[in-house]
Amino acid sequence: MITNELLDPRSIVIVGASNDVAKPGGKVLKNIIDYKFDGKLFAVNPKEINVQGIECFSSCVDLPNVDLAIIAVSANHVEENIRVLALQKNCKAFILFSAGFSEIGEEGKALEKRCVDIVNSVGGSLIGPNCIGVITEKYKGVFAGPIPAFDPMGCDCVSASGATMVFILEAAIPRGLKFRNIFSIGNSAQIGVEDVLEYWDTTFDAEKSSRIKLLYLEQVADPKRFLKHARSLVKKGCRIAAIKSGSTEAGSRAVSSHTGSLAGSNTAVSSLFRKAGVVRCYSRVELVYVAGIFAHKQLRGDRIAVITHAGGPGVMLTDVLIKGGLKVPKIEGPKADELLKKLYPGSSVSNPIDFLATGTAEHLGHILDAVDNDFDDIDGSVVVFGTTGMWRIDDVYEVLHQRMKVSKKPIFPILPSVIQAAEEVSHFHSKGHVNFTDEVSFGYVLSRVYKTQKPYDETEPISVNHQQIRQIIESSNDGYLSPAKVAQLLDAAGINRVQEQTVINMEDAVKHSEILGFPLVMKVVGPIHKTDVGGVKLNINSIEDVKNNFTELMKIKDATSVLLQQQKSGIEIFIGAKYEDKFGHQILCGLGGIFIEVFKDISSALAPVGRDEAQAMIKHLASYPIIHGVRGREGVNEEMLIETILKLSALLAAAPEIKELDINPLLGSINDLVAVDARVMIEK
Repeated sequence: MITNELLDPRSIVIVGASNDVAKPGGKVLKNIIDYKFDGKLFAVNPKEINVQGIECFSSCVDLPNVDLAIIAVSANHVEENIRVLALQKNCKAFILFSAGFSEIGEEGKALEKRCVDIVNSVGGSLIGPNCIGVITEKYKGVFAGPIPAFDPMGCDCVSASGATMVFILEAAIPRGLKFRNIFSIGNSAQIGVEDVLEYWDTTFDAEKSSRIKLLYLEQVADPKRFLKHARSLVKKGCRIAAIKSGSTEAGSRAVSSHTGSLAGSNTAVSSLFRKAGVVRCYSRVELVYVAGIFAHKQLRGDRIAVITHAGGPGVMLTDVLIKGGLKVPKIEGPKADELLKKLYPGSSVSNPIDFLATGTAEHLGHILDAVDNDFDDIDGSVVVFGTTGMWRIDDVYEVLHQRMKVSKKPIFPILPSVIQAAEEVSHFHSKGHVNFTDEVSFGYVLSRVYKTQKPYDETEPISVNHQQIRQIIESSNDGYLSPAKVAQLLDAAGINRVQEQTVINMEDAVKHSEILGFPLVMKVVGPIHKTDVGGVKLNINSIEDVKNNFTELMKIKDATSVLLQQQKSGIEIFIGAKYEDKFGHQILCGLGGIFIEVFKDISSALAPVGRDEAQAMIKHLASYPIIHGVRGREGVNEEMLIETILKLSALLAAAPEIKELDINPLLGSINDLVAVDARVMIEK
């Protein structure tokens, strides 16, 4: 719970305040004083009488009532101070700089819990421990800088890592980004990312709230709550970018040692972000560039004009935009010819628009006017303009400023001369603009931002035979279901499958092969990876083939029976599901058969999945052209594939005990889609 005392305190006490500004308790007090906190300010330090001009108390017991306590003492003294402040001094907000809690093991976790319990008992807020603090309009409660100037429409930011928060600000402020509220939450003992998102969501004001939210996470403690509030914020007009670290085993280990958190599944996090409409970033630079793009007018189409007076950057930017799926269309026709006449000889307007190293501010103005008013097949422009240091370029940046104010289409400025045009860039920032410095990084990030989907709406699952599904699950033991029960589950979900029969003796094998008809496939039952042990036999066309292969298959280690199936043909598709702790089920889709392991071309989504999300899963596959049909070859019926994903989603809702499910392959054609092989593991 985020209390008003945390955001707008009338009084603050620094426990562990110091005259030494190289210490956290000294630096935070200096920051609060320097940035003109207008409430009452107290200090606690048994060794001091006066700290930085503030009256100092020897103990929290001697304090008057206080709204917010910033605690900068060793972990072994924290609990006693929180107890006095919360229970005796009516304190409702705490910022805990101290380390030595859940990140060090069980003893630290127990201490952390006791502190949280005390704060909860009085309905208070606790940020940290193991954090650098909080910045709001009212106070700068941090011991680490830089401290950005407050902007009511600047970026809101929350970070699990204090150092990362500092480094994000180091990268963001020089590019002109502004900030509003900043939360460094450390171990998230009480308040985590989800709590901050909920606060932003429930207090959102269309007139007053910031529209840019930046997150650095080391865990997603409550994915469903994250999804609810992130999706709600995006639908209200906010744009969210997030880094989620700990995507490898070693990275997860580092997360645990850093804050005591569990990192969670990397693919599940990506699925969650996609579902919520959050742009996932993988570095501080990416996060800052995405925030910078958010700060500009929104790009409504994928056609970009690259405008530059330097050929090389224009070429590199064009390459990365096209590789990212955006377009740099050729500009031609009478309006292009008219523009070219206004530029120096040797200029080009075909796109990239190169107006030469000698190009002037006036030339840039003509180009931007033409892009905005004359070229309907352009949706936005990127201007790369720096200097060799031979002359000042204030006039160029003034033209940029004026056109960015009035242009209907977004104009993204890449200003690489951070040394030689430092003064001009700073003046450009002072007028409220954000710029970028590297064209390739910008192009890569712009492509990702543009392709980020809007949040997917919650959808009601389609109808399945819920009663039959529950009966199958409840009558089964943990582990892999038998082929017969898997078939029953698919039937209950309405997922089309090949006709098949499991047999345990030669007589039944012969009888049922005649019923099913040839050609047949015969598969060993028992071993999990049938192909690896030679347990799949194709093109069975006679009773003699049935007899020979039945004998051979039953000799395989762990074989319990043989599955007879009608042999079908088509493009092999895979769909499956995997249960992720806290996240629920992930639904997976890709090319099937052996290709799933060779190409690893898999798309994923968190269940429940609706029609639009299922369609996006299919279209986001690198192998989508094969599914769609390529070079005159028949593809797969996409509507049938979408319906199968929806049915799988409904099956998982009815049977949450399913931990793993693979349907591989589904054989697809333009007229049919049929499950050939499936396995299901349950855990009650």
